Order: sequence, then structure tokens, then C-alpha cells
Amino acid sequence: MREALERPGLISLAAGFTDNPSLPVAETRVIIKDLLKGNKGPSRLQYGTTYGDEPLRKLTAQRLDRMDGCPKQAKGYDPDRFLITHGSQQLLYILNEILFDPGDIVLVEDPSYFVYLGIMQSHGVLGKGIRMEPDGLDLLSLETTLETLKKSGELARLKALYLVSYHSNPTGITTCAAKKEAALKILKGYEKSAGHPIYLIEDAAYRELSFSDKDTPSALSSHNASNRVIYTSTYSKPFATGIRVGYGFLPEPLFTTAARVKGNHDFGTANFLQQILSSAVESGSYEEHVQKLRKRYASKARAMTRACKKHFPEKVKWENPEGGLYLWVNLPKKVKTGLRSKLFIEALKQKVLYVPGNLCYCDDATRRKPNHQMRLSFGSASIKHIEEGISRLGRAIKRVM
Repeated sequence: MREALERPGLISLAAGFTDNPSLPVAETRVIIKDLLKGNKGPSRLQYGTTYGDEPLRKLTAQRLDRMDGCPKQAKGYDPDRFLITHGSQQLLYILNEILFDPGDIVLVEDPSYFVYLGIMQSHGVLGKGIRMEPDGLDLLSLETTLETLKKSGELARLKALYLVSYHSNPTGITTCAAKKEAALKILKGYEKSAGHPIYLIEDAAYRELSFSDKDTPSALSSHNASNRVIYTSTYSKPFATGIRVGYGFLPEPLFTTAARVKGNHDFGTANFLQQILSSAVESGSYEEHVQKLRKRYASKARAMTRACKKHFPEKVKWENPEGGLYLWVNLPKKVKTGLRSKLFIEALKQKVLYVPGNLCYCDDATRRKPNHQMRLSFGSASIKHIEEGISRLGRAIKRVM
């Protein structure tokens, strides 16, 4: 952000912001006008509850029922297990407060969401990286890591596995349902040795930003879920990032504990923002906006991959994203991409910014952090700026190589 302010004309392909022109200004204006009509206006500008707006919790449960393919005759997800938060980020922070002590261990994707890695660091929580495959976790890597922790006597410090399971930030990988179920089964098998529950935290922030109607059921729908899955997601990215509303589905006793901590934080998420979302979801304008947004991001992703193909050397590789906001780029291993690298400095000279890939790896002594990758975002930049930014980055890569 500082670089963008200090360097006029700099194109940022780093920030994970959403697309400004597609924000639902007109829809939100209509909703707000309706919310403040008549004698219901004051109640919508009043405090809400710590748990969150009851209609929004019910609508969220129903929406997740549909996404996970719960049959209509089934009971579905209990709205009373949903906690509405200031974005999914707040829930991730609360989970670290209530689940972990300094020195505890969390298994994370290798690479993973670097902001969550920062939350872990701030609580003194250690990370162990689990290798990734095109369809999600490498289950052999998961088992090997668990066995190593068991042999070293560290298993008692292991508390959770954290997954960004849909169109992952940073890699764009989606973990298939079979691997989620298998991971839960594997974790369950080590609980006796650990002496406590081992949770799977499923961060589904990008689930609704798929470029197709193809979806993968959440870990909540797994046969092995059994009160071990914490599901967290957000309304911010699919609707409007300025409306900071997320939600989580938590088992007991975590739900009650998280609600108490949240009460200490803020007395509850902003009631008026929740009212806007309740109206948007109930009226169908939320779903209409999501469908438009998917097409918009698919178009921007295509523009970025076309530009990469045109401007990057052949030895630079990437996978075409199927959703989300990011492109994960692999350069030859000799080409470093870190903040002090020749490439990063050259990219700034060319007035383009990216996220160095090594920031997305936890501090795990069992392996070196790779330093030849980068995360590019097609979320906020215009198609024109995406094409120009990739052209500049291509020049920087060619000069360094």
C-alpha cells in the first residue's frame, strides 16, 4: 500500500482487493432506503446480538444446506451453531485465542494464507507445512507429519489442521471432498495419542467465487465430521468487501466460548451491515450479484493468463485458476522472488508489484521455504492494468533471468 502511494503509476498485482466497478452500489442503495423506511428504521440502527442477526443466521444455514446438497427432508445445519463475525478474519483470530496456547502446533497447507500465518505467529503458534497436490492435501504428507510428531512427543501440542479449501489463497487449489473426509479420518486416528480433539478449520472464503457451477461439499458434510469441523466463510468477497460480515459454524463447546470472546471484542457485528445482507440474500439480489461477479473474475483471470502466456518466458509456469482471485506462478528455482531479490527490486523499477511466494510458507524447520514463486491477484486491477502489469513483470523477469 505504501509503495502504491509513493510510486505514481505503480500497478499492484499484489493486494487481494475485489473488483471496484462491480461493487453492488445500486442494489445496496435500494436496500438501505427500504431498511430505513417506516418505524423499523431505528431498530436497524440499534445494537444487535453477539451471536448475530437471527434471520441472517437462518438464511446462512439454508444457503450452506443448498451448497452442500443437503436433501430437503434432512434436518440441515442448525442456525444456532452459526456465529456472525466482522469478516471471516475475526473468527480466525478468535479461534486462535480460544484453541491455542503459545508453543501449540497447527498443520497448514504448504503454501498457505499468509495473513493467517501472521495470526498464528502473533499467538506464538507453530506451523507444520503439508504438501499440496492439484486436488488438495497430500494425504501421505499429512500422515508422515503426524507420525513424526507422535514419535517426537510433540503430538500433544497439535490442535488443528487449517485449510483454505476452495480456490485457495495463494495457489488457487480446491481440496476435493474425498480428501477432506480422508483427512478427518486420519486426524481422528491420532486423537487418542494427542489426548484431545484435533480440529479441521475449513476456510471457505473463496467458495462462492468459482468460475463455474461446479462445487465441492464442505468438510461439514463428511461422515467423519463428528463435531471436529470448524467452517468459516464470508459475505464480504462475494458481495461487498466494505460490508465486513463473515460467519462460522462451530461445534460445542467452541461455539459458546467463541461467542463469549466475541462479546468481549465488540458486543456483536455491526447490526446495520447484517440487515443489508439479510435483505440482499432474502431478496435474491445477493445471488444475482454473485453470478455477475463470477463472470467478471473469470474474464479477468483469462486476461491475466493470456498476458502471462504472451509476456513470460517459457520456463515460467502457472495453473489456470478455476475461481478465486489469484494466480500462483512458479519460476525456475534459481530465480529468487523475495522482498530483497533482484526480481522484486526490478519489478518495482518497472512499476509493478506482486506478493513474494516465500511469505506464504510457515516457519517449518523440516524444509527450506521455497523462494522462486509469486502470487498475482486479478481482483482489483482493471483488465487494462492487468495486461500492462503482466507486460512490465515479464520485462523484469526477462532482465533478471
